[in-house]
Amino acid sequence: MTKLPYECYPLGDSAIVIRLGEDISAANLHKVRQVVNYLENNWKDGFIELVAAFTTITIYYDAFRIYNYSSGAVLKSGQMLGHADRLPYDYVLIYIEQLLDAYVVDDSEELTGKLGAIIEIPVCYEEGFGPDLAEVADYHRVSSDEIVSWHTARVYPVYMIGFAPGFPYLGGMDERLATPRKSVPRTQIPAGSVGIGGAQTGIYPFETPGGWQLIGRTPLRLFRPDIVPPSLLQVGDQVRFVTITSEQFHALEEGNASHEL
Repeated sequence: MTKLPYECYPLGDSAIVIRLGEDISAANLHKVRQVVNYLENNWKDGFIELVAAFTTITIYYDAFRIYNYSSGAVLKSGQMLGHADRLPYDYVLIYIEQLLDAYVVDDSEELTGKLGAIIEIPVCYEEGFGPDLAEVADYHRVSSDEIVSWHTARVYPVYMIGFAPGFPYLGGMDERLATPRKSVPRTQIPAGSVGIGGAQTGIYPFETPGGWQLIGRTPLRLFRPDIVPPSLLQVGDQVRFVTITSEQFHALEEGNASHEL
């Protein structure tokens, strides 16, 4: 058991960022997930949303509600001194610091086994589904089958959800697959496209511009606004890519469409 190292800073006028580390690692992912659970169990009136990233947690809050609630508590207790100079961020910072200073990191268990369930993502790597697969293979001077073999051999922890709703940033990719992003991004990428960007791999949840190298596509819907939670994957989950044929892809795609009707 150890004390939690952290730093806080504002993000605009209605959010606070808690930084828990510097590097992208399993240890920091574990720490972020622990603190997320802790904060969710100590949710404050006026908080709106909590967003976990590689090494940070951002809390968005309603500045007016925080200020009105906190100022009322201050006046009720008679602690009026300095109240006029305080911003909503100041009240949130005090609350967060009190929570985190009292928090003790559970580092007594192994990190393995602490991540979420393994979720299998079916991916078709055939021609037409992975338009950059051959280019990635040429870049590494191997066959396309070798790229697929490397990509499906790992289990990937979900480090962050962003830049679009439901987009998972996955860690743990084989270093041999690291490939630079495209020099000219595409203006439209099909939903479900599986890509490589630098040393990471991820999945585009819906049609969007992007510059990652596309090596396959899944028929699964990663972002479902009609379901709670809307993102199929959550920070701390694990992903395993499973190869499917184009026939299986279309069958699963049709199954998703009929299920939505």
